[in-house]
Amino acid sequence: MAHSLPERRRGKAKVRKFYVVGLDFRFQRAPGWEMENLVALAGERKVLIPPRERGFVAFSEPPRLIIDESLGRAPTDWELFHDYRLVSERMKILLEKLDLEGIRFIRCETRYPDGRAAPTYWLCDVVRVLDAVDEANSVLEIEYPTPGRKVYNLNRTSTLLFKEDVVGAAHIFRLLFYPMIVCDQVFKDACKEAGIRGIGFTDATRY
Repeated sequence: MAHSLPERRRGKAKVRKFYVVGLDFRFQRAPGWEMENLVALAGERKVLIPPRERGFVAFSEPPRLIIDESLGRAPTDWELFHDYRLVSERMKILLEKLDLEGIRFIRCETRYPDGRAAPTYWLCDVVRVLDAVDEANSVLEIEYPTPGRKVYNLNRTSTLLFKEDVVGAAHIFRLLFYPMIVCDQVFKDACKEAGIRGIGFTDATRY
């Protein structure tokens, strides 16, 4: 027996949408905050680099974040900080609710220049790394700089599709062969509903 049009539509799986996670450049004015003890955390290189398996090394002391709005804007909910993200308390709560297994946090001691306590912020790392790009159906260049190693070369004409069986229940993850964070529609919608500021999203099929 033939099915009606509504029945056929109900039987068709909805394609899951993915987005490249970046910054909302409306907020990219001069920052009014700094990590007071960056040298103690990162050494003389003054750059925080994650270990090979991502996450955080054991810091000798907690990160101390100074928020000084006389220098510029206060941090938003999602900031780029070296190879990590600096996130607000409400962003941390959202991340933990959606995808706790894929995220790690280190709490910052946050204060204003006069010593008053400031809103809590956390260093955050997306530690889930997936070989999830559907290379056969995506539009991208693949380079092989050395035998046994490959990297993606992405540009404005690139289109990224993902393997559902690899992504599974994850809502946010990193790409294995390109320094990029990707999320799904559930994550994007949750950020909008929570009023998260500072985060930006680009349709992965129009990257």
